[in-house]
Amino acid sequence: MDKLGLKVEYIYHSCYSVESSNFQLVFDYFKGNIVIKDKDVVVFASHSHPDHYSEEIFRWSRGKENISYVLSDDINLETTNMIQMVAPYESHQVNGLMISTLSSTDMGVSYLVEMDGINIFFAGDLHWWYWNDDTDEEKKRMEEAFKGEVLRLKGLRIDLAFFPVDPRLQENYHLGGQYFIEELSPKYFFPLHFGDNYKVTEDFINKINSDTTRIIPIGNKNQVTDI
Repeated sequence: MDKLGLKVEYIYHSCYSVESSNFQLVFDYFKGNIVIKDKDVVVFASHSHPDHYSEEIFRWSRGKENISYVLSDDINLETTNMIQMVAPYESHQVNGLMISTLSSTDMGVSYLVEMDGINIFFAGDLHWWYWNDDTDEEKKRMEEAFKGEVLRLKGLRIDLAFFPVDPRLQENYHLGGQYFIEELSPKYFFPLHFGDNYKVTEDFINKINSDTTRIIPIGNKNQVTDI
């Protein structure tokens, strides 16, 4: 599989840092050890849930000029020179990045980011949330909403995908990720939203066994993967 020239660091839960030679992107930070690099930094938050967003991210801007924030508009802030608020189905250019948003099946947005010719998809809480205690009608609505968002991505090249693999869904934890991989064949797939349950990332790899997508197992905080 072709190398993308990126360094991807798992911070915690749904937070990753993605570095190229020119940029550092940080997605959905709420806690954990992270180093903000001397590069153009763009910080994303997909929605306001406290396991995806913390005001801590604004401390990183102290004394640093080349930092921007792209935040879902369910977070109660105003657009400034530094902060771009976004809603679903919008396109923006921020620091040379082309950023498009999709909706979520929970709150906020998901992101498609073009960086140095590389397409990165970050799902946030976009997922096939198949809860066993939901009604059949609720399950059907969720399936249709999720598959509708995936359909919007059909035909696009996705080099790097970040997507939930949530063990709270029990035996249904794999459904969203499996459908995403089967429909879109991203080159690389990094799991999200699993807390401290690292085993679920290995379980997902063994269950999906994809020939087209390299699924990255996560074994610890601050794990760095060069891709």
